[in-house]
Parts: sequence; C-alpha cells; structure tokens
Amino acid sequence: MSLFTDPNRIPENYGLKTAGGLIAYFILMQVIGLSHHVELRMLNLIILVGGIYFALKKFKNTHEDHMNYFRGLIMGVATGAIASVLFAIFMFIYMNVDSSLMQSIVENEPMGHYLNAYMSAFIIALEGVFSGLLVTFILINYVDTDDVNDPAGESK
Repeated sequence: MSLFTDPNRIPENYGLKTAGGLIAYFILMQVIGLSHHVELRMLNLIILVGGIYFALKKFKNTHEDHMNYFRGLIMGVATGAIASVLFAIFMFIYMNVDSSLMQSIVENEPMGHYLNAYMSAFIIALEGVFSGLLVTFILINYVDTDDVNDPAGESK
C-alpha cells in the first residue's frame, strides 16, 4: 500500500494535498501580483477547511462509516498540522530564495522589523496548527460521529 491508499495514513495523505493547495495558491498570488494583500490569506482557511473535511470523510469511508469523536479530532488536527508545517517549510525556503518577500514583510508589517525568515516560518506553522485545531473542532461537530459506547465491565 502506498501513502495515498493506506487508510492508516490519511493525515499524511490529506496533509500533503492540503499543503500542495496552500503552496499553489501562494504561487498563484505571487504570479498575479496580489501577494501583498494580507486579506487574501483568509482563503488559506478555505483550503484548510477543505483538506480537513475530506480527510474526515475519507476516514469514515475507509472505516465502515464509524468515527469516534476523539479519533476524528486527532485526524483533523494531524492533517492541519502536517499541512501547516509543510507550508511553513516551503515559505521558509521561498523567503530565503526570494529576499524581496522578506524585505517587504520587514518594511510593511507592524512588527516586521523584529522578524526574519525563521520567525516568519514559525509563525506561519503556529498559525496553521491553531487554525487546524479550530477548523477541526467546528467540523467534527457537523460530521456524524459514533455514539458514546456503554462502559465495558459495568457491574449489575
């Protein structure tokens, strides 16, 4: 089984796909010259929501329509964390290759004078992980999960 077909590697699979979507969106914004509009970063959230939603859906499909609430929560957070860390690594490399992006951040952002590529990438990863946590918490309440099981070994 490969990474893309193994039902036990869903967070890695969809984390990679979501990171690919985030990277493609960033490159598209760079190419058309809209990367300086901070408001467009909100669309990253839509990409993250899609990746986590499809990961949860895939988990249910591969596990006979069963998903424990906490297992789903872990699945979504792991997917978001993998996507965010991979995107942060990409951004770190990009900021070191294209120093004009880092210079633009330093000049135009309120706390930019205190940032470097390392801190910027760390902030991107941290922001993405917490966004993934929030998105998962919201989505997991809309995706059907299994009911709580009766406690095992209950005395009569």
